[in-house]
Amino acid sequence: MKPVKILGLVAAISIMVNFAVAQTWTQIGASIPNWLSIASSANGTKLIAIESTDLSQGIGSFPPFANYPANLIYSSTNSGASWTQTGAPTNNWGFITSSADGTKLVSGASGASGIGVSTGGIFVSTNSGDTWIQSNASTNNWNSIASSADGNRLIAGAYGDGDSVYLSTNAGMTWMPTGSPLTNSLGYSNYWVSVASSASGQVLAAAAGNWEPGAICISTNSGATWSETSAPISNWRTVALSANGSELIAGQEYPGLVYISTNYGITWTATSTPTSTWNSLAASADGSKLIAACPSINVVGGVSPGAIYTSTNFGVDWVSNNVPNNVLYFNWEFVGSSADGNKIFAVDNYGEIWTSQTTPSPQLNLTTSKTNLALSWTIPSTNFVLQQSADLVSWADVTNPPVLNLTNLQNQVTLTPSNSSDFYRLSTP
Repeated sequence: MKPVKILGLVAAISIMVNFAVAQTWTQIGASIPNWLSIASSANGTKLIAIESTDLSQGIGSFPPFANYPANLIYSSTNSGASWTQTGAPTNNWGFITSSADGTKLVSGASGASGIGVSTGGIFVSTNSGDTWIQSNASTNNWNSIASSADGNRLIAGAYGDGDSVYLSTNAGMTWMPTGSPLTNSLGYSNYWVSVASSASGQVLAAAAGNWEPGAICISTNSGATWSETSAPISNWRTVALSANGSELIAGQEYPGLVYISTNYGITWTATSTPTSTWNSLAASADGSKLIAACPSINVVGGVSPGAIYTSTNFGVDWVSNNVPNNVLYFNWEFVGSSADGNKIFAVDNYGEIWTSQTTPSPQLNLTTSKTNLALSWTIPSTNFVLQQSADLVSWADVTNPPVLNLTNLQNQVTLTPSNSSDFYRLSTP
């Protein structure tokens, strides 16, 4: 069979980027006032979020949810337009994570005492939150949880002197400690405050700080071994990864900045973000689009910008977004992102969930061989169909269904080569 001859590749939407323009945000989930954490499916349609029943608890504590009573878990299947309480028991829920399709969910709770019911531990749902099962994880201050795209490999950070980073390889049902460093190169204990996972679960990152200056550590073999990166020993608060794990994004506590590494933590660069406490970070699959949240009032002292910042060029430039910034009410706690970075979410533990959506401009990638032609694109937050044309005038939908590649969060369509010249594009239905 002759190899396919390709004369051109046409995208349905041209790519236009303006680094000086911030997103437009809208408020969602109006019936529920107080949120702590949020996770999103890859396309941004399915959301899972933790709601606190008491505004007065947990303020100024760390872990931030240590004294929250009877938290609840809510889910949405329409990008946050409406919410339903899941079957999760009341607990000191703090952080939650989701598989790429939004069906496998894992949430961790603090074992610290508070007003109301607290059982601690890590709980698992394999049906989008309808039912939950408690794993074998012990009662602990579970401070962060991250998932691979398929939801089978998970990483969790325990906050405490001598605690480890834990790993699960069976969708969160059983957990075992890894060999994560208990102390860093300056001799301080690593109090794990945030963890992150690549799409495949092969690259893992863990950040330490708060009680003592901590390190950012990385594993490139699914947690079998760990090494300390060259990031400064500091009071780190949050860390995120691109889908392939090569790009790391980390935020410090006040007075701190957001740092970027594009080579698995070998070197780091401080970005142009203002000095603040960076509560949460999220990244698109390719690491080009970033979102960062900081509170209005810093628990260490001083005034923080209290805003959402975004970058569309791998963290080189940052823009402050038009979200509410009231030092008495708004404390931006957590952010989430779709795989393409065009649908982003932010939660405020004095207010509501806010979202921003921009029109996706997906890049269509082409790989050819003597035996097949593969076209792929990052999972979009808006539906697209692959179309084919021989003359750039008449277009027809490609009938081969896309298959999700869970190692890079890309849809892929494989076609049989022909000896004709063809054009391909992505178009909205």
